Amino acid sequence: MLSDLDLPATLTTRIGEVTVRRARPADLPALMPLLADDPISAARGDRADAGDEATYDTALRSVLDASLNDLLVVDDAGGVLIGTLQLTLIPGMARQGATRLLVEAVRVSSSRRSGGIGSAVMRWVMDVAAPATGATLVQLTSDAARVDAHRFYTRLGFVGSHIGFKYAL
Repeated sequence: MLSDLDLPATLTTRIGEVTVRRARPADLPALMPLLADDPISAARGDRADAGDEATYDTALRSVLDASLNDLLVVDDAGGVLIGTLQLTLIPGMARQGATRLLVEAVRVSSSRRSGGIGSAVMRWVMDVAAPATGATLVQLTSDAARVDAHRFYTRLGFVGSHIGFKYAL
């Protein structure tokens, strides 16, 4: 279970130590601009408008209340929130009952990218979080337009093995 994760966790990056911890409702003011900190997300509606705060608050509380979901944040040494990711455990029948750990909404503040933060966090997911939750596979999706992200995940050992489909309602 995600509640079994030993958090907070301190990770070493090229720019110093960062802390991965569970998100709290009080993190919402820092999370909203982080989610909007790239053109693809902004085009989808993540604009960090104050008028959207109630919607984001409901979403955050829903994620935090679901036992198979967790929203994690990354703080720098000064306690400033600089990253986030959502983890979801997916029990399954395929692959002889494999449990997948789905990684979604990975963000590192644009002002802090290229410092090894994303690599350290994703290595922690693969080496610590996945085994601690009983997952045998870590999976993620990435928008087709995120070419730099695809190179990043490939460098970490992820394989672009599937084509994803979405149906908007």
